[in-house]
Amino acid sequence: MKKIITGYLHASLILKITIALILGILAGFLLGDNASVLAPFGDLLLRLLTFLIIPLILFTLIVGVNQTNISNLGRMGTKVFVYYTFSSAIAIGVGLAVASLFHPGTAMKLTGNETFEVPENPGIVKVLLNIVPSNIVTAFSEMNLLGIIFTALAFGIAISAMRSTPKLSEYGETLLKLFNALNEASMIILKAILQYVPIGVFAIMANTVGSQGIKTLVSLSGLIGVFYIALLVHIVLYILFMLLFRVNPLHFFKYARTPMLTAFVTQSSAGTLPLTLNAANHMGISKSLYSFSLPLGATVNMDGAAIRIAVSTVFAANVTGHPLSLTDMLMVVLIGTLASIGTAGVPGAGIVMIATVFVQLGLPMEAVALLTSIDALIGMGATALNITGDLVGTRVIDQHEKGRQRKSLGHPL
Repeated sequence: MKKIITGYLHASLILKITIALILGILAGFLLGDNASVLAPFGDLLLRLLTFLIIPLILFTLIVGVNQTNISNLGRMGTKVFVYYTFSSAIAIGVGLAVASLFHPGTAMKLTGNETFEVPENPGIVKVLLNIVPSNIVTAFSEMNLLGIIFTALAFGIAISAMRSTPKLSEYGETLLKLFNALNEASMIILKAILQYVPIGVFAIMANTVGSQGIKTLVSLSGLIGVFYIALLVHIVLYILFMLLFRVNPLHFFKYARTPMLTAFVTQSSAGTLPLTLNAANHMGISKSLYSFSLPLGATVNMDGAAIRIAVSTVFAANVTGHPLSLTDMLMVVLIGTLASIGTAGVPGAGIVMIATVFVQLGLPMEAVALLTSIDALIGMGATALNITGDLVGTRVIDQHEKGRQRKSLGHPL
């Protein structure tokens, strides 16, 4: 027994997760609805990962801010914002192009029995106001990632200012040492949690496959297939983008594959954040960059969800017998990009974004009811692409920043 435990602890994490994923699919098909008995093991994984989100964001970002000067942080922040905006718009374009090529939904008709209540869209203004929490405790208890990022930035900048002030430098250094120690403690806890990840992945996968069943998969297989083709096309664009900035894709995916698989199974960008931060650290990305860009990306950058919006919109238009015009597609790109920011952090954000776009284009809400039946199957791929996009942007910006530094020092690029 001791040898089995030792072998498990020392085995490659990606190997363990891959095996767990395959076994989970098989268990789901074999057990069917009975696979729900495994749900608590999956819930435990999500709780463990969620448990680490606040300390990792808070401590990592405070430490990261103090590893660079404020002007560098502002410049990197601008690059991150520009990348996230254009990345979402391009993702919607990819989704529209692929869906227009394969025409999902042309053979389907609405029965009139589908019902769906449009969820509330908080809108961009409310999301922007939520960046500044009215109460720090509330921001933490409600897992308001934008509010937590703002809090970490505020205290990180304050500590940086203290360290550069003669009278307060000793206090500033003491606080930085404290947060460094807390950050290291969080990473030790993360290493322990990583050993449970394969067990949780197995349970979540089995429960998802068991509850969805083959009938749901077959009935809307065309839409699912088109969606995943669009995801693959976008991943190819990521690879080309990385090659353009001299980033080795093989090296990137070596470290990105663990959070990608975990995001695929858990369907939670925020829940996967501890693993995403860990991957960025192993890639050698500057902590001052990834401690800011990845928590922000988990909240506002949703390339997978953007593709989901595009494919779902084409699907709904085809089901109603009124394919999208070029003007409609341009509207989808504009509204979808704004919606991906305006629904940041909302549970079931994918469905909220889709409903928002459908309302603007006059598409039937009954089609959203159809899409909810495959929400888990679509959400898995969308979440995996969401965190991949965050990591790609962070890695490329880091490469560009380091190239800029080498150039300023007179070193060859």
